[in-house]
Amino acid sequence: MKTGATVWLTGLPSAGKTTIAHELAGRLREEGHRVEVLDGDEIREFISAGLGFSREDRHTNVQRIGFVAELLARNGVLALVPVIAPYTDSRDAVRKRHEEHGTAYVEVHVATPVEVCSVRDVKGLYAKQAAGELTGLTGVDDPYEEPESPDLRIESQNQTVQESAASVYVLLSERGLL
Repeated sequence: MKTGATVWLTGLPSAGKTTIAHELAGRLREEGHRVEVLDGDEIREFISAGLGFSREDRHTNVQRIGFVAELLARNGVLALVPVIAPYTDSRDAVRKRHEEHGTAYVEVHVATPVEVCSVRDVKGLYAKQAAGELTGLTGVDDPYEEPESPDLRIESQNQTVQESAASVYVLLSERGLL
């Protein structure tokens, strides 16, 4: 069985997390790796339906995703997790779960500035927040605690999606996870 691992891509909304994850997943699948992308929006719809965006609900959502990711990774799947996970303690709890099971975990901070994210505004969240139609937007009027020492920091505004995905690929390769 091939080695599994969780690659958690954290960052602001519209930072490029999901785009990078799907680009990397395509390359890994072409090489024969078992890969799953645990997209935050899909998880909210199917696993965390009913949760809101309070700190407690966000923590619960992140722990559920972390549980599924660790389970997949422990069974030889590369679980790519493009999920905001705005709080350090939530991310640390997921890392600890992986460590307890001896499962590889890599944290990637997609460190795109809020100014760039608001221009990209993939889902229209920044526009809704600016119009007063939305509150609690991570990084604007709700906290985002940047990772202090991620395994990799990507500034997506300074490189292509392919370059960003390649930097994650190199890290996985250097760690013996490919």
